[in-house]
Amino acid sequence: MKQYTMVVLTNPVSGREAEFNEWYTKKHVYDVIKVPGFISAQLLKVLKEPGSKEAKFGYLAVYELETDDLDAALKEMEGRYGKPDMSASDALDPDAYVMVCETITPIINRSDVAGVT
Repeated sequence: MKQYTMVVLTNPVSGREAEFNEWYTKKHVYDVIKVPGFISAQLLKVLKEPGSKEAKFGYLAVYELETDDLDAALKEMEGRYGKPDMSASDALDPDAYVMVCETITPIINRSDVAGVT
């Protein structure tokens, strides 16, 4: 099976960050990994965007997929969104950025590099 990474850049609606985090960390990431093909999910808070005064997005979600049919996995996820299997939250700003990438290399750790201590 092929491996992919889906990256989602998001923001909470102004003044609703706690509600956004509650929904995203306790509900949404779990709903997404129930979709066939999705194998992991992680939400990160953006601290800095080097070279910019202010980051455009405050959160980065990273989803790993393993599937022979990427389009089917994405279609299934999109079909579930906003329904009982994957609730939506109005604390999520709809101005988000999503991209899916195909894995080219495995993750290379510092311990994998000769001469690096």
